[in-house]
Amino acid sequence: MDGSLIEKRLAHILSTVDQLDRLGRPKLLDSDPVQLGYTIYALQTAVQAAIDVAAMIVTERKLGEPSINRQMFEMLAIDGWIPEDDISPWKRIVSFRNIVVYRYLDIDHRVIRAIVENHLGDFRSFAKNVRDRLRSLEDWAFRRAL
Repeated sequence: MDGSLIEKRLAHILSTVDQLDRLGRPKLLDSDPVQLGYTIYALQTAVQAAIDVAAMIVTERKLGEPSINRQMFEMLAIDGWIPEDDISPWKRIVSFRNIVVYRYLDIDHRVIRAIVENHLGDFRSFAKNVRDRLRSLEDWAFRRAL
């Protein structure tokens, strides 16, 4: 598994979430089109990075062939990469990304605001869980090689 590619995407997720914490102004989303555009783009790329990470793990570990992106997070939970409690939030997060990409005229500013105010921790938790599991696999492989 190419940990450096996964790490690059995890770093993007964390830096994006940190920027949203520092620079995001969710209360201005209704009135400031620049803030809205920045926030939507930041969330979209963070979600896409998580989807990319999930796809890399699912492929490398031969966990199956999901028919939709949301299924990859179920597969990650089954394989111990994320807690089962995280499946539902990630299904909603991926659905949000699909709305941004395919139904961008239907984006509800209240949903974006709720994500920024209440769900950035889901992104941090995902990155931490994947990093922890990746490190444990690397440690196991190193010990096994000895």
